[in-house]
Amino acid sequence: MRHTLPVAPQFYVTAPQPCPYLPGRMERKLFTALQGDTAESLNNGLSKQGFRRSQNVLYRPSCAECAACMSARICVDDFTPNRSQKRTRRRGRNIQRRVSSPWATEEQYDLFRKYLEMRHADGGMSDMDVFEFAAMIEESPIRTRVVEYYAPENDELIAVCLTDILDDGVSMVYSFYTPDRPRDSLGTYIILDHIEIAREAGLPYVYLGYWVPGSDKMGYKARFSGLEVHRRGTWEKVSNPEDYKSETHPLNTDPIAEQVANISLPGSRPAKA
Repeated sequence: MRHTLPVAPQFYVTAPQPCPYLPGRMERKLFTALQGDTAESLNNGLSKQGFRRSQNVLYRPSCAECAACMSARICVDDFTPNRSQKRTRRRGRNIQRRVSSPWATEEQYDLFRKYLEMRHADGGMSDMDVFEFAAMIEESPIRTRVVEYYAPENDELIAVCLTDILDDGVSMVYSFYTPDRPRDSLGTYIILDHIEIAREAGLPYVYLGYWVPGSDKMGYKARFSGLEVHRRGTWEKVSNPEDYKSETHPLNTDPIAEQVANISLPGSRPAKA
C-alpha cells in the first residue's frame, strides 16, 4: 500500500508483523526514504513528529489497533538525576568517551554480538552479520557520529552509541555495551553522557527512541526526569509514567492517509496538532 503527498517524499506502510515489545500484538510502520539534498532537513523535521531513523529510512509506528509506542525525548534543562543515576555517573567518571565519524570496526562488531547474545538472543537483530552491521553504522545521509566508551583500567571498548546530530538535539539511534559490567549500569550511563553531550553543544533534547508502557524492554526510559513523549500529534511532558497505558483500540490510530496528510514537510505549513 502506498500513500503520497502532493510533494516528495513518498510514504509507505509495512505489512503487519508480530510486535517485538508487547506479546500478542501486531505492528506496522509508516516510512519514507531519507536521501538527497533534503535529507538533513527532512530528518530534523520528521524527528520532531515522532519519526526515527534506520540507515536511509525514517519510520514511525502506525499500528491498526494499538497506540502504545510513543517517541520519547529528554528535555536537558528539565533533567535532574535521581540517586541511582548520580551513583551511575560517579562510577563512570573515569570512563573515556571517544567520538568519530560513522565507521564500523571489528571491535565494535564483537561487542555487538556479545551484547545480543546476552541480552537479545531472540530479537530481530540476532542474525545480523558483519556486513549488515557495517551498513547500520555507516549508511547515513545525515550528520551521524559513533560515540565509543572505553574502560579506564585497560582501554577496552565497553559501549557504543550510534548518534545522529539534529538541529534541536542528539538522537540515540542504537546503543550496545558489554554485559560483563552490570555494576556500571552502562545503558543508563550512555544516556546520562548523551545528556551532557547535548548540554555541552547547547542542544535542548536527547531523543531516546520509543517508550512503550507495559514493555519491560522499554521501561527504563521512564526513569529519567524531563521526559517528553510525542502523542496525538504533539509533545507532552510525562509527570507520572503510571498515567500511560498500552492503549489498544482501533480509534486510537488515524487512518494512514490522514496521518500522511498531517505530516509537516520542510518548507510546508505546519501540520495541525
